[in-house]
Amino acid sequence: MLFYCFSVQSQTNYNKLWYKQPAKTWNEALPVGNGRLGAMVFGNTTNEIIQLNEESIWAGSKINNNNTEALKHLKDFQQTIFESKYKEALAIGSTYFVGTPPRVRSYQTLGNLLIDYKWDIEPTDYNRNLDLDKGVVTTSFDVHGNRFSQKVYVSAPDNIIVVQLDAENQGEINATIGLQRDIDAVCTAFANGTIKLKGQIIDVDDAKSGPGGAHMKFNEELRLKTINGTVKAEKDKLIISNAKSVTIILTAATDYNIEKLDFDRAINPETNCEIILDKAVKFSSSALEKRHLNEYQPMFSRVKLNFGTDLLSKLPTDERLNLVKSGGSDNGLIALYFQYGRYLLMGSSRKPGVLPANLQGIWNKEMNASWNSDFHTNINLQMNYWLAENCNLSETTAVLSRFMTKISEPGAVTAKEMYGARGWTLHHLTDVFGRTGVADGVWGITPMNGPWMTFPIYEHFLFTRDTTFLRKTAYPLLKGSAEFVLDFLVKSPEGYLVTNPSNSPENTFYDPIAKTQSKLTYGATIDIEIANALFDYCSQAAEILKVDADFIKKLKVAQKQFPPIAINSKGRIQEWIRDFEEPEPGHRHMSHLLGLFPLSQFTPETPDLFKAASNSIEGRLAKGGGHTGWSTAWIINFYARLQNSEKAYENILKLLSKSTQNNLFDSCPPFQIDGNFGGAAGIAEMLLQSHNGIIRLLPALPEAWKDGEVKGLCARGGFEVSMVWKNKHLIKATIYSKKGGVAQLLYDSKMQKINLKPNKQIDLKF
Repeated sequence: MLFYCFSVQSQTNYNKLWYKQPAKTWNEALPVGNGRLGAMVFGNTTNEIIQLNEESIWAGSKINNNNTEALKHLKDFQQTIFESKYKEALAIGSTYFVGTPPRVRSYQTLGNLLIDYKWDIEPTDYNRNLDLDKGVVTTSFDVHGNRFSQKVYVSAPDNIIVVQLDAENQGEINATIGLQRDIDAVCTAFANGTIKLKGQIIDVDDAKSGPGGAHMKFNEELRLKTINGTVKAEKDKLIISNAKSVTIILTAATDYNIEKLDFDRAINPETNCEIILDKAVKFSSSALEKRHLNEYQPMFSRVKLNFGTDLLSKLPTDERLNLVKSGGSDNGLIALYFQYGRYLLMGSSRKPGVLPANLQGIWNKEMNASWNSDFHTNINLQMNYWLAENCNLSETTAVLSRFMTKISEPGAVTAKEMYGARGWTLHHLTDVFGRTGVADGVWGITPMNGPWMTFPIYEHFLFTRDTTFLRKTAYPLLKGSAEFVLDFLVKSPEGYLVTNPSNSPENTFYDPIAKTQSKLTYGATIDIEIANALFDYCSQAAEILKVDADFIKKLKVAQKQFPPIAINSKGRIQEWIRDFEEPEPGHRHMSHLLGLFPLSQFTPETPDLFKAASNSIEGRLAKGGGHTGWSTAWIINFYARLQNSEKAYENILKLLSKSTQNNLFDSCPPFQIDGNFGGAAGIAEMLLQSHNGIIRLLPALPEAWKDGEVKGLCARGGFEVSMVWKNKHLIKATIYSKKGGVAQLLYDSKMQKINLKPNKQIDLKF
């Protein structure tokens, strides 16, 4: 473990989101989560709403949505694309390649916990806050001079949501407690202080998303523990009178089984809720909170960040955000936003959860969410995990790795049935039931998204150097993906090995010869970047494991036949196989720049491509690009890699001012969590980079951050880095090695090589 002196600021509100009023809307409520259960706390003093989620409550069912006609028409499809017959290609793609059915159903809210307080006067001296250091949302206020508090947290060790109500002095708690779900459920209260909500998702038949019927079962149960006072049941509510303290312990479960990527009627969610609660109620309220903190705090506290004194922490968070939206700057808010991103990943992607963070992490209030709150794999799910490794939350990737291992099973069926290929793949989205065929329309024909999803898995190895993980998890996924790509590649008219069909996610081009606009092409630049990275990673992994030498030779032979990354007539990275016109030059996706970030194919060591990447970003932004939260977050990372510190900082302010809600949730719009994750990753990338074998210290430090400290960022190779700087000059760096080995450090154009033994550190002064 790294020991490092770090001067934590003394301000009361450091690492806190806090407000002077309750949330009026869901986008002002405050999130808590443990990876499986989530809640949004409004903090109302009269009619409190705590909106609830359980990660696996999805509409729909398991189905093979591969188009059974695809393989029969693959060669014709490819030929029409090679011949620029885009209208014919569109017809073939729409008829024979789009999935059957083409849609997935939505991730759903569990419902609401309702607490109706009874006061004879209006409460005063109100405060609502989320303490990131504790993972606890607290609402407090005065009634008749007595202080009342409501604390909400989600415990990972006990797998429960806890709502702790306390009254000080002569205060007493009088309230009505209930559970609410608008459809597919029945709620009952019991005299022993228990409420049970039992349900099953009932879907209508829908040709676009699959068969209807009785689908996933779910249960929710809460139990009350009180000090003093009485509790009685009335229909579906519990009535609390004259209590000094109330502890609400709640959990939920479904019959979803990740091993099957389906619901499992052998699982009894009601029994599972009872088992969880039977254990939890044996602990006192203070013991439950202590158990939560003992698990939560060591993980969250690994990383600390400040940019000097945070004078604005005395202001509520919404007021701080409004100052930035009015053109101001607030380094403390940026540090808070960074830590909030880490907090959200911990809350939506770790054990006891089994599913990765979706488009909204785990927090969703709808029955039919925007984009179904699904797993989008044409940038969004990947972006969710950009901060996992470098921000010292490596454990959060475990559920992603397991999920992708399971997805590779239906993905192998897709590879075979649609493309006649070995290995596995998926397209631009999936769900908890493992649909891997083409969704939505021809723009979803993106078979290289499967290979793209292997990158965060391999990154886990690069940061941890865990060869057991490489052998058992990462390499099998890499190899299966490489087998698919090897079989999928075809010769282009120019003589290259290319992907066909191909897309540059969600973008279009105009072909002046064919005089038509199209999404479908062959050998889109992003595909070449993905294929190069995949084959490189697979080769590196095989060499480390000393396996599959003949297979790796085939990859290297194929790789030599890939088309080069081209620079177009405007001096930019060419997005397509040819220099086509862009109907939407300010498009939000910048997929052809994957080679800049998160990959590292465009670097100062490739100056022409490096410059062309910069030109590409400037061209997009000049035409209105970066207008969604996640897109702005990607741009922060681009500029960090370009070592353009001021542009990176400028886009952090843009992310806060244009795409951030009062509770600091990212707005695409609407809420989409990848902007939070990508933004936090970009802040880290400005302070530390470790690609291509070099650890770069403060590579993109803006003038606004001239003084600061950071502790616990991670670098590839199993290193942990802490730094102190003054007047933009690095004063001290501490490098800790988990695995031992050589680290090449680059700062201020000077390279330094150090060799550390496992679990050893070195302090360097500059």
